[in-house]
Amino acid sequence: MPDAQALEKAHEIAGVHRHLTRTGSDTTPIGGKTLPILGGEGGRVPRSMRHFDLLIIGAGSGNSVIGPEHDDWDIAIAEHGLFGGTCLNVGCIPSKMFVYAAEVAELAADSERLGVHTSFDGADWPAIRDRIFGRIDPIAEGGLDYRMGLPNVTVYAGTARFTGPSTVAVGDDTITADKIVVAAGARPAVPDVPGLAGLGYHTSDTIMRLDALPERLVVLGGGYIAAELGSVMGAFGSHVTFVLRGDTFLRREDDEIRERFTAAYSRRFDVRLNTPVLAARRDGPEVVLEVQDGHNERTELRADELLVATGRIPNGDRLDVAAGGIDTDPAGYVATDDQLRTTAEGVWALGDVTNPVQLKHVANHEARVVRHNLSHPDDPAHVDHRFIPHAVFGYPQVASVGLTERECRERSLPYRSHVQPFSSAAYGWAMEDTSSAVKVIAHAETRRLLGAHIIGPQASTLIQQLIQGMHFDLTVDQMARHQYYIHPALPEVVEQALLEL
Repeated sequence: MPDAQALEKAHEIAGVHRHLTRTGSDTTPIGGKTLPILGGEGGRVPRSMRHFDLLIIGAGSGNSVIGPEHDDWDIAIAEHGLFGGTCLNVGCIPSKMFVYAAEVAELAADSERLGVHTSFDGADWPAIRDRIFGRIDPIAEGGLDYRMGLPNVTVYAGTARFTGPSTVAVGDDTITADKIVVAAGARPAVPDVPGLAGLGYHTSDTIMRLDALPERLVVLGGGYIAAELGSVMGAFGSHVTFVLRGDTFLRREDDEIRERFTAAYSRRFDVRLNTPVLAARRDGPEVVLEVQDGHNERTELRADELLVATGRIPNGDRLDVAAGGIDTDPAGYVATDDQLRTTAEGVWALGDVTNPVQLKHVANHEARVVRHNLSHPDDPAHVDHRFIPHAVFGYPQVASVGLTERECRERSLPYRSHVQPFSSAAYGWAMEDTSSAVKVIAHAETRRLLGAHIIGPQASTLIQQLIQGMHFDLTVDQMARHQYYIHPALPEVVEQALLEL
């Protein structure tokens, strides 16, 4: 049974709060059970055709659209996987719990240079895994139970599919609704490599629940998911080989950052850059990838497990949104306006099914906008996507907001940029950090910050003051000079970077 804290968190998830989004899995078990079609009103089982005031497709951030103002609405939720969605179950929450444990392992292994005698003696993978999912699984189950217990909410466990305007099929049931919110998320993309489909590979949906830590792991991909999960496995003791089709990790980051990150990972891991994968197969218990190396020769990579982390694709195709009159862009994302209305009357969409940035904090913001607009059609709210930050919880961390220097050049913007090493600040010097840095980019004429990019410890925290400065339209001079920076804390490196502009 969930403990009191888990139940409290479940109520938060199922209500109006913050943390979780649905993007991905095709599975339906919750807490080891397979879900039937379930409903409110004492377990009422829906059959045939039902009409609702509101239908929400996806029980991640879409679930937080429901608030007290909807207590008199008849509401349906269709969810084909776990309540809480990707973020809670297979995404940002469990992965960062693994990341935190991995950082402890890294620090223990790297303390000798500071005169501290610690060492890393190995990781108990099942204990780490079970601690994490022993906390997470009761929350997902509690969220489902909470929603099922509400008299005005009916839960359909299955994949929703549009069959016409404002009409959705879930299994053998047909649902119509006055208002529909599409929040069905995204799923792992799998490249078209001969032999890969039948190989028994892992994605971010499954790798964190492995029974044992693999001795050898090959990671296909160089984005944030690959970087984070590969780093975790490496920190715990796996021999990790990254296979990238491009010349750096994190190719959308600023050039300075991605090159530093690639150098750091190349020191820690076996990194194969510019390496196409030609075929994949099993050889007994081994995974075998046939790749083309830097000399254009065909060679083999062998491992115990393979993680495919080559991006994510929106789930609009699984919903057959076109049948509901909902347009998508060329990449398959559901098209919305700045009120998050789709091209179908009475249908809104939010989260990863609409937005290629696929970030939980973006989905949360969009859920708040949709929630308001459902109840206040004459006073609509609008999304604000001007300054969307993101972070990569690798080792080192990366955090960014705004434009890269490359994008400034492409837009012919007059700009100034500066890179400030952590070692220039007293705390960075005390850490003996020689590779971390803050990069800031400002408009040469308006003095407004165009972009900020950080690589190093606490990057995801240090970036926040720069996000705030951009949001409130401060100049870099105001950010640097019109507040105190605590000495000798690490934010001084941000101050120094701004002063150099």
